[in-house]
Amino acid sequence: MVLESLVNPLKAERQPYEMFFIGLLYASIAIFLSIWIFKEYSSLVMVFLTVFACVPLMYSTLKLEEKKDIEITGERRLLREHGKALKFFVFLFMGFVIAFSIWYIVLPAELVQTVFGIQTQTIEAINARLTGGSINLANTFSQIFFNNLKVLLFCVFFSFFYGAGAIFILTWNASVISAAIGNFIRNNLAASAQLFGISKIWSYFHVFSLGLLRYFIHGIPEILAYFIGGLSGGIISVAIIRHNLSGGNFRKVFSDSLDLLVIAVFFLFIAALIEVFITPLLF
Repeated sequence: MVLESLVNPLKAERQPYEMFFIGLLYASIAIFLSIWIFKEYSSLVMVFLTVFACVPLMYSTLKLEEKKDIEITGERRLLREHGKALKFFVFLFMGFVIAFSIWYIVLPAELVQTVFGIQTQTIEAINARLTGGSINLANTFSQIFFNNLKVLLFCVFFSFFYGAGAIFILTWNASVISAAIGNFIRNNLAASAQLFGISKIWSYFHVFSLGLLRYFIHGIPEILAYFIGGLSGGIISVAIIRHNLSGGNFRKVFSDSLDLLVIAVFFLFIAALIEVFITPLLF
């Protein structure tokens, strides 16, 4: 209850940047507890513990956004109001990613293999699918886009059936992205140490910044799409739970959810374009 009570949706919307530090705290505590109590299964347990801390916030936010759907009439104003929630969720997600990435870098190598073992296997499986055949940008784009679209649908369904369920998929994605970032940084720090010596502190900041930039360029719009999808499914779920099914109200909620879903697909399309055609040119 202590972690859950640190923030509420109204406070988060007023000061969204604070959610970054909440994300750092939730993820760090989850890692320590998972190593201490469930070390062998820590790669999954840390995700579950992070999710548990976020569920009350996620559910309270869905109730607030569903209430806005009913009370606010203008579509643009409604989207701006939803944008407040999306903004603090993105900061929360970034906090998760930074925390997981830092612990990937600073923990001993053998412990990293335990804590991020399943995440590393997931990355290897994704890379194997993408590089299994001849390099074709159009084919790679379609694979990435439709894979991300599948994740988006899972976010919608999880939010619809489990209310705050989408936060599990998003936290899992944060841990996988962090493993990729951490591996990139570790490898490049090792290369920098061989070339220049590890005494140059700027090497740490340079490599860390490159690692974040490499995945955040396409990762931010992609994760934003997942949050929008989760919000879309969750709003309908809350409307059903609260019996807001009268003709006008439910049609309005359903219409807004469809609008959010279309926006989410658009963001996924942009993210896939960036990942396939822009990121490789920069890194």
